[in-house]
Amino acid sequence: MSGSRTTYGNGAAPGGALKAFLRSWAGGRAHTPTADHVEDKLIFGMQLARTVLGLAAAVWLVAAYPLNGGGQEFVLGKLLELAFSCGILAVGSIIGITAFLIASTPDRRRDFAGRLRGPISAALLLAAGPLCIWLSVETLKGDLIDGEDLKDLFSAVAGPGIICTVLAFLTLAIGWLAALAVLLGSSVYTLLATYVCVFACFLARDVHPLLPALISPLLVWSLFAFQMFNGPDVAAPPEVLYTFMLGGPLSVTTLSVWEVRRLRIRHGITLRAALGH
Repeated sequence: MSGSRTTYGNGAAPGGALKAFLRSWAGGRAHTPTADHVEDKLIFGMQLARTVLGLAAAVWLVAAYPLNGGGQEFVLGKLLELAFSCGILAVGSIIGITAFLIASTPDRRRDFAGRLRGPISAALLLAAGPLCIWLSVETLKGDLIDGEDLKDLFSAVAGPGIICTVLAFLTLAIGWLAALAVLLGSSVYTLLATYVCVFACFLARDVHPLLPALISPLLVWSLFAFQMFNGPDVAAPPEVLYTFMLGGPLSVTTLSVWEVRRLRIRHGITLRAALGH
C-alpha cells in the first residue's frame, strides 16, 4: 500500500487541536483523507503513553531534586531546547523529504511533491512569528520610525506647527501600544507554533507516514547530545540522571522501530513500496 497516509488518534488528544489548526492554515483547508488513508489507534496510543510517561518523569525529576541554576535559567534552557528541537526537526524533515524525492520513481516523486504544501506552509507560518517579534522590537526601539520622521510627514501635509507635533505624538503613542500588543501576541504565537511544529514533525506525515518514525530518533539523540554538552538541569545522582537522559532516546528509537514494523506488517507500508520500487 505505497504512499498511504496514516492518522493516529483525534483532535481531542494533547496537541491535536493545535495540529488541526496548523494543518487548516498550512493546507488552506481541513485535511482530507486520501483513498489510501489508514488509521492506527494503537500507534497513536503508544506514542501518547510514551509522551505522558516522559512528561511525568520530567516533572518528578524536577520536583525530587534541586535545580542546578535558578528558575529563570531553567525556563530559558527549556525554551532553548524547544528552539533547538525545532531546528533539528526542520533540518531532518528537509533531508528526509529530499531523500524521498530523489530516491523515488518519477510517478511517486510527483505524488510526494504534491504533498509538500503542508510542510512548506508550516515552516513559513513558524517563521512569521520571529519576523513579527523583530518588527515589533524595532518599532519599540524607534529604529523603524521616530517622532521627527512623523513630524516631517505631518508638516508636509498640514504645515508646521503644534498640530503636526500633536499628530506625530499620538501616532507614535498608538504605534508603540500596537507594537507592544503585537510583540506579546507574536511571542505567544511563536512558542505555540514551535511546539506544534515539533509535535507534528512539520507535518512530514503528510508527505509519507514513515517520515516521522525515521526523523524522530534523529531529534531525540540530538537532544541527548545537546543536554550532555549543556549540562544537567538538576542535581540528581548520576545513575538517576543518565537513566532519565537515556530513557527518552532509547524509548523513542524503540517506538520508531516498532512503528515502522507495524506499518509494514499491519498496513503493507514499506520504504521500498513508498519509493515505487
